[in-house]
Amino acid sequence: MRSRHCLFAWVSFSLLTLGASVLQAAEPVVHKDLFYTEAKDKLQALDVYAPAEGKNHPVVIWIHGGGWKKGDKAGMQKKPQAFVDKGYVLVSLNYRFLPEVTLKDMMEDLAKGIGWVHEHAAEYGGNPDSLVVMGHSAGAHLAALICTDDRYLKAAGVSFTSLKGCVPLDVSAYDVPKRMKDGGSEGITKNFIAIFGAEEASQREFSPVYHIAKDKHIPAFLILHVASRDDTKAQAHWLEGKLKEAGISAQVHAAEGKTHGTISTDLGGETDVPTQVLWKFLSEVVGS
Repeated sequence: MRSRHCLFAWVSFSLLTLGASVLQAAEPVVHKDLFYTEAKDKLQALDVYAPAEGKNHPVVIWIHGGGWKKGDKAGMQKKPQAFVDKGYVLVSLNYRFLPEVTLKDMMEDLAKGIGWVHEHAAEYGGNPDSLVVMGHSAGAHLAALICTDDRYLKAAGVSFTSLKGCVPLDVSAYDVPKRMKDGGSEGITKNFIAIFGAEEASQREFSPVYHIAKDKHIPAFLILHVASRDDTKAQAHWLEGKLKEAGISAQVHAAEGKTHGTISTDLGGETDVPTQVLWKFLSEVVGS
């Protein structure tokens, strides 16, 4: 009799474990090409990856890279499944590019996209007041800027109080004038002038560090960078220091063994160290 009870208990436990595993591996509910402006332009559209069930899930907003001149919201690799498995709604934003539009136009696109997310998050099981903004490469610069210069989101009807975190990945443009003065290749200097302008006033305008101030409700930052890249390392720690001077929570993580590409493409992997650092940060800022 005892052995029968043990067998029953083992089978029950196995079924429960299998059920939990299947539930965790459930594919995201995907909504693609949702326009966030009246223009119906695919460069002003977003994709939503949501858990199949539940509500008030924290929302992570992803801004792709591409040198401010190219890229697409579809390049998400492992991220959708990984974030949904962890209970997040994931949104990937498109935006228009240089030289067809200005950097200010790009920022306004992103703010409108985040404004759309704030307005519609609940329809996809998300919490509109629990937003985290992430981005890679040029998207890291744009994410950091939208989370420090509050003018863009204010114009889109979103308060910084709705932002709980910002996670930029591997860019050297948090302080453009400093980056230019610290030196680098001729190609980098020429490229940065083309993007940010030749005048220091313009470079400061689009540098996140010059918009950091106390009492703005700037969210907590996790700044990820490739360990072997001296330029992104220096800028990451510079940004961290400026944030901490203003009393804002900030931390830097150096991703060992990564390239500028793989720090993003590997994100969401079960054994990926930056991903584990990210999950810990997100649990702290959104309480999930």
